[in-house]
Amino acid sequence: MVNKIPLNELTFLTKQEILLAHKRFSELLSKEDRTLHNPRVPMVKIISLPELKSNPFKKRICHVFSTSDTKDGSLTFEDFLDLLSAFSDSATLEIKSHYAFRIFDFDDDGTLDSGDLEKLVNCLTGETDDTRLTPEEMRQLISNILEESDIDKDGTVNLSEFQHVISRSPDFVSSFKIVL
Repeated sequence: MVNKIPLNELTFLTKQEILLAHKRFSELLSKEDRTLHNPRVPMVKIISLPELKSNPFKKRICHVFSTSDTKDGSLTFEDFLDLLSAFSDSATLEIKSHYAFRIFDFDDDGTLDSGDLEKLVNCLTGETDDTRLTPEEMRQLISNILEESDIDKDGTVNLSEFQHVISRSPDFVSSFKIVL
């Protein structure tokens, strides 16, 4: 399993962005939760934010950034700041690619295998009959992805292989962002 990089020691947010994040986070809390020491916002409320609502990976994003012991995708304010920091314009390629990899690693096993890649493609294309790839198209696409990305030819893409691929994608850093 890939560990979370502790962003609380390294933030890419300005003071003004942190204050705005706190305001938006507080608006998601119930009155009772606002009195708690370290309240959590349920995933269902986080994914309803306009900035995440149409993101096909919104639930995975919450799961990756959540520190909840129950793995329910709920976020503390610190989790929320980590999420925003990783998706900020100022975050480095290393940080962004680390979290993108974790988001795409649906089974959380530290590699992207054919199952993860199929889920990734389905998230991007939609899972309706009109947009879903045929089994043959999916098999061919996954084969092409692995041919390009799987440097050690073990049938999976690990973090360093993923980062190598991402480093050749000039648009990745600017497109991997969420701005409040």
